[in-house]
Amino acid sequence: MSRDARWDALLELVGKHGRVEVEDAATTLDVSAATIRRDLDQLAEQQLLTRTRGGAVAHGVSYELALRYKTGRNAPEKQAIGRAVSELVAVGEVVGLTGGTTITEVARSLAVRPDLVGDTGPGGQPTLTVVTNALNIANELVIRPQIKIVVTGGVARPQSYELTGPLASGVLGEITLDVAVLGVSAIDTERGAYVHHEGEASINRLLAQQAQRVVVAADSSKIGKRAFARVCDLSQVDFLVTDTGITPDAKARFTEAGVTVIAV
Repeated sequence: MSRDARWDALLELVGKHGRVEVEDAATTLDVSAATIRRDLDQLAEQQLLTRTRGGAVAHGVSYELALRYKTGRNAPEKQAIGRAVSELVAVGEVVGLTGGTTITEVARSLAVRPDLVGDTGPGGQPTLTVVTNALNIANELVIRPQIKIVVTGGVARPQSYELTGPLASGVLGEITLDVAVLGVSAIDTERGAYVHHEGEASINRLLAQQAQRVVVAADSSKIGKRAFARVCDLSQVDFLVTDTGITPDAKARFTEAGVTVIAV
């Protein structure tokens, strides 16, 4: 097993259980205890977990894996969600995209959608405008000549590559969007949509306020869960695009709340 694969597995264990023991991890991953200790030390140096005697625990109160370690989680579901969300966007629209692995798949689907592919639209204009506070999404889309990229500015969070703070808020306060696509950490019918970090919640909330339509893109593992900072309540959400893991009861409750649910 490669180092990257071990690190991903260790972070998954910490994220699931809140802690990991060296001996248990060595058995699970079929490597030596010395290798696990070295891996945990290196992950602790990156502040992705906190070392303890005999193992490690989640770093901080609200545990959140860095984006680069979350890309493989529920990947097929997220790719399907990305394709479905991209179909809700019309040619020529202005789209706001937050950060996160699911929204990254939305961006990738928009980049290769046949009716958006090409040098430019009529009159040499881009076929789509994307406004984002996510550095990784801007980096992927900036090479697409058919897509105009607007980056908010702000202070970057290494966990999600998202820009937050007053600089980002200042830009978003001056524009309007046709549709905002929000990535969330949790969503339910009682509390609405939430993320782990208050700075990201603030920017996501502003994106939703500036948009005519709001789409929440979230795999079913996020449904019914709780997170720290509220983005918006369901009255602001028009669509929830998720995977087929959503229960019939949950789907019915979202529908009753006025949200169109698309399960792919």
